[in-house]
Amino acid sequence: MARQERAEQTRKAILEAAASRFDAVGFLGASLSDILAEAGVTKGALYFHFKSKEDLADALVQEQFSVLDPSSALQSPGLQTVIDWSRDMAAGLQSDVRVRASIRLVIEQGSFVTPASSAYKQWIDMAHGCLLAAQSTGDLRKELNAHDLAQLLVASFTGIQLSSEVLTGRADLPERVAFMWSTLLPAIVPPRRLHKFVPTGGSAA
Repeated sequence: MARQERAEQTRKAILEAAASRFDAVGFLGASLSDILAEAGVTKGALYFHFKSKEDLADALVQEQFSVLDPSSALQSPGLQTVIDWSRDMAAGLQSDVRVRASIRLVIEQGSFVTPASSAYKQWIDMAHGCLLAAQSTGDLRKELNAHDLAQLLVASFTGIQLSSEVLTGRADLPERVAFMWSTLLPAIVPPRRLHKFVPTGGSAA
């Protein structure tokens, strides 16, 4: 058990160091030697857990989904779940270097061997499922194409977080995401249902 715990601690240290370097300088700018130095581990320890820098990047790409509560989509799929996901992602981008590195790697997907477009697809698919549930209960205008809307929401969030990063270092990201929802909700939700949704995330009183 002690050996297993040490191995897990080493893996975590490598991921933290890789996330720090990828977040700071991107995939191409980060070298394995810098990651090893920051993690304080040997090359052999790194290769025990990861085959290459690309393998490290692939592992980190999945970190963006760590902000999700998987049960939320199963227990209460709907529009508020998508709003809450965007709020949690905004918070993750502010506080978690692994999430920031993951998002940067996805945006720079042409920089390494395995493209990360599947991450976009996963977000779109999850949002699509929740939007279909919202449409079935009358919380989403029936004339809307739920898949097209899911793509719009993912693209909008991506653009908002990028502009927030450039302009304020993401300091205003939660407010920008809430404004996105305040603007979109009247266009996608029937007027009689608008009171149900909280643009900043959470449940309506």
